[in-house]
Amino acid sequence: MPVPGESARVIDKLADLLKEAEARGAAPVETWNPPHCGDIGLAIARDGGWLYRGSPIGRMALVKLFARVLRRDPDERYYLVTPAEKIDIAVEDAPFVAVELEVTGSGRGQVLMFRTNVDDVVRCGAEHPLRFGTGAADDGLKPYVRVRGRLEALVSRSLVYDLVELADLAAEDDAGRAGIWSDGAFFLLPEGSGG
Repeated sequence: MPVPGESARVIDKLADLLKEAEARGAAPVETWNPPHCGDIGLAIARDGGWLYRGSPIGRMALVKLFARVLRRDPDERYYLVTPAEKIDIAVEDAPFVAVELEVTGSGRGQVLMFRTNVDDVVRCGAEHPLRFGTGAADDGLKPYVRVRGRLEALVSRSLVYDLVELADLAAEDDAGRAGIWSDGAFFLLPEGSGG
């Protein structure tokens, strides 16, 4: 367990490392293999809010820096990764939330573009697929879009209604199943969710 003040120094050190790396372009987090440094109390809530020891991190610039070096490993755990450190981060649902949707075209030529709460822009398709999760009965339809690596964004509730409406516009595959087209890929909706 870190001594008081040590975790704050770790966060400041991480921020400094990230600022230095920002000028060099996208962080190659998937290739870094630093030593595991444990848990300092970082978490991402279901609504996409970032927390440090239960308190919201209010500096969006810092959140965006941290989001750039977030990684989900094959063990299904999330980590903030720098060339020198690997720190646990608890994620309640998905690390990002898709908060904006732009639709161009229609039918099989349709393209969906999502913007996340940390301003990643994702063109939904084969490389950034849409999947539909299952949760508690009261959760309803829970779509996710892959952002990068193993990281996904939960599609916000307001955008879920837009997706269902797109499926209701007679979006079907060759077998007549309801779903959503984007960038040449077809994403099948679960039974009873629209179409």
